[in-house]
Amino acid sequence: MRLLTSIGSIVVALVLARSAWAKPAIRILATGGTIAGAGDAQSYGYKSGSFKVEDLIAAVPQLKEVAELSGEQVANIGSQDMNNAVWLNLAKRVNEVLASGDVEGVVITHGTDTMEETAFFLDLTIKSEKPVVLVGSMRPATAISADGPANLFQAVSVAASPAAKGRGVLVVLNDEVHAARNVTKTDTTSIETFKSPNRGPVGLVHTGTIAWFEQMDRPHTSRSEFDVSRATQLPRVDIIYAHANMSPDLIDAAVRAGAKGLVIAGVGDGNMTKEALAALGRVAKSGVVVVRSTRLPSGLVLRNNEVNDDKEGFVASGEFTAPKARVLLQLALTKTKDVKQIQRMFNAY
Repeated sequence: MRLLTSIGSIVVALVLARSAWAKPAIRILATGGTIAGAGDAQSYGYKSGSFKVEDLIAAVPQLKEVAELSGEQVANIGSQDMNNAVWLNLAKRVNEVLASGDVEGVVITHGTDTMEETAFFLDLTIKSEKPVVLVGSMRPATAISADGPANLFQAVSVAASPAAKGRGVLVVLNDEVHAARNVTKTDTTSIETFKSPNRGPVGLVHTGTIAWFEQMDRPHTSRSEFDVSRATQLPRVDIIYAHANMSPDLIDAAVRAGAKGLVIAGVGDGNMTKEALAALGRVAKSGVVVVRSTRLPSGLVLRNNEVNDDKEGFVASGEFTAPKARVLLQLALTKTKDVKQIQRMFNAY
């Protein structure tokens, strides 16, 4: 009897030890982009999405030391071709994977051109506290000193970290961890392109070791009010870039083409020419929701500062750049066209 008791204790100890050693299950969802691109190592051009998700995993054998990995191909495009249909499909698939109970985090490989927009869309539509991390690269897989493998290793390390839970959707490149809400691409080719100009990164990651900073103080993921689980399309929202001698023609053209909302990447604090401002006031009164943002990389567009938003019926974007404002306005329009309610959402998120 004493021997059986001792054997039983050993078995229990081995089971507990095995549980302690078990690596988290991470699912990689691939969408294409430069990280899966191929080209001549000595030339600038390349073809996005040349490699499948299995190739990306196999290229970084160290990943098996961090997590139990599985992968699937959700799309295989350059992110310049990212669209509403892929966004909706990706959000639904991420929610399905995280709700299954078999996966503890998701890593999404994505092109860098529109990564900040996809990340923010997912940040507002994923209904889970589990980590979701977007990762890409500035150099294709066949380039000299390709950055994709290291970025992927760091991204999986972040997704596998218990401390990543509840932090919303994250973007990992070049040893930095950024909140989806804050991050933007700032350089056309540099591997240091992703920055969070107003707030800075939320963490740093080096060879899988993560130093975390303050958590995001705005609603996201499971605390977001937006739900696209049954959505089949999103409202059309266009961005119009302001400049010297700006004409109202493009504003009217966008509305005629079916835009339900307009985001103005304004000069300075979301400003524009008198002619453009008059045109926007006119379309706002017709029911098109107008958001004033800025073409500048940092700073806030404050309500009623320079432009009388109350009088014109506009929304001020606050901290959001024009691409992020467009994403939020698309989701806001799935719930309401009331400008006061949409301004509340911009203030809240």
